[in-house]
Amino acid sequence: MSKVWFITGTSRGLGRQFAEAALGRGDRVAATARDIGSLADLSAKYGDALLPLTLDVTDTEAVTAAVTAAHDRFGRLDVVVNNAGYGLFGMVEEITERQLRDQLETNLFGAFAVTKAVLPILRAQGSGHIVQISTIGGIGAFPSLGGYHASKWALEGLTESLAQEVAGLGIKVTLVEPGGFATDWGGSSAVHAEPLSAYQPIRDAMAARRGDASYGDPIAAGSALLTIVDAENPPLRVLFGSQPTELVKHIYAQRLQTWAGWEHVAHAAQG
Repeated sequence: MSKVWFITGTSRGLGRQFAEAALGRGDRVAATARDIGSLADLSAKYGDALLPLTLDVTDTEAVTAAVTAAHDRFGRLDVVVNNAGYGLFGMVEEITERQLRDQLETNLFGAFAVTKAVLPILRAQGSGHIVQISTIGGIGAFPSLGGYHASKWALEGLTESLAQEVAGLGIKVTLVEPGGFATDWGGSSAVHAEPLSAYQPIRDAMAARRGDASYGDPIAAGSALLTIVDAENPPLRVLFGSQPTELVKHIYAQRLQTWAGWEHVAHAAQG
């Protein structure tokens, strides 16, 4: 049976590929974007299977209205993908409070608003799958992305609690944690803080490392998401890309080593 999707941030990048993958196999999609003109070609190709919705996820009332419109149109919601978001680039000292608050408003509170809006529908159905698009940066952190990491680490914690809360209600929850993909995430959609010269050596070193990086194919990510939402028992967390599968091993090995090395202090702190 075909599924009904609600996907945010579908104008380009991974969100666009998720929508195309779902539509391409005969599913129906409510696709949100700040400018639905970017979805005109999909509307022409898929007709009534696509419901384009103008949405800024930082507008909570608009989020509720969009979810209601999608449910009214299709009668149910099976897969909800919180994909809308952007990257904030800048060292912690460089980013402004306003920039950090704006980052959290979109990446964290936007996903929170959509999740809150769909939960009554999914509970009434006794089914549904919420997919939060996180990042390998929701597990580990890197220089110049502190604000972005703050939004995704918060999303990860919120979502892990959510998964436990709704497990008995027939609702599935997954955090997708991609590595680098060939999208515009670091381009025109990103926000860059005013740089301080003191941190230029770090930026130079990071630029050199990026030159050796390989990026995933967004089309392949769309197919991978279909596998996740079709699984009888989908994972709470899943990595997308070969890069994060290697990084996560080093991240957790280092943490375990550090915790073990300071275990005597942990016990001493208990008294």
